[in-house]
Amino acid sequence: MFPSTSRPGVVVLILLVLLPTMAFADSEVRRFKFVYESRIGPVASGRGPVHVWIPLPRDDDAQKVVKLDVDANIDGVIEGGDEHGNRWWHGSLEVSNGEPIWARLEAIIERRPLADGSGPGAPAAPAPDPASLQRYLEANERVLVGHEILDPILAEIREKAGSQQPDRMARAIYDWVVDNVEYKKVGSGWGNGDTFWACNERYGNCTDFHALLISLARTEGIPARFEMGFPIPVGKNAGKIEGYHCWVELYLPDVGWIPVDASEAFKHPEKREMLYGGQPSDRIHFTTGRDLRLGSDHKDKALNYFIYPYVEVDRQADNILVEKSFSFEDG
Repeated sequence: MFPSTSRPGVVVLILLVLLPTMAFADSEVRRFKFVYESRIGPVASGRGPVHVWIPLPRDDDAQKVVKLDVDANIDGVIEGGDEHGNRWWHGSLEVSNGEPIWARLEAIIERRPLADGSGPGAPAAPAPDPASLQRYLEANERVLVGHEILDPILAEIREKAGSQQPDRMARAIYDWVVDNVEYKKVGSGWGNGDTFWACNERYGNCTDFHALLISLARTEGIPARFEMGFPIPVGKNAGKIEGYHCWVELYLPDVGWIPVDASEAFKHPEKREMLYGGQPSDRIHFTTGRDLRLGSDHKDKALNYFIYPYVEVDRQADNILVEKSFSFEDG
């Protein structure tokens, strides 16, 4: 059990997000409280500086952050503004006092289902500027673009699509990944969102499914962005969350960004059609993108992805013990 009440020296940050243009119809809205707790360290007394980053939920077409509280036993601020629009809580100590660091995030979230990239009945969003699309056509450290290992897969996909039109190719890519990659967590190597792994082993978790899907889409000139958060079960009104979930959005001309979730489609074949271009209100979105940097105090290498607390001690990523707990409650 992590501390959750204020004490001397604790900073409590409260952010209210009121965006009238994002108001959802009452019949579509699912409202819930999400709690993200972490306990870090202890970092040995005298070491420092110590920096801690924790991701924060964000607004998008399907999600509105109504209220956000961050309570911690070290000073911290809410930061953000990277190229993907991510934000995070950043806490720091000049020198560790040898005590564990804890932080508790509590958010009130409103979610609605999506039928396509702009929501049920909504007009297509204006086309993004070319620079914002270009970043979602480029390779990441573990997400290949234009590599020869993709060639035989793309040959199959092109034959199945029967057309080079982006919408036909996007659907054929999704179908190939669902049909040819298995969701399982066996041995080691899965879970890094690595295109080589997914091509060679043909199994993994959501990160592996979607690394391959993104590689295939970007190689075909279809912008694809990686999104990460947590699953929020449908049919339950409260409970613990075991870990993260991720999915992808693809950009199609004259349509906009559409959500796709190949790993969930593998696990739930009955949802396959809906999960191409649609998204139920069964998740909370935290971060977008790979190879992420968290502001000027982030000194070590970029993050493969960002969903759990990240810690640097003396300007280097440190293998400090991090305990995590996640839960939700409808209402």
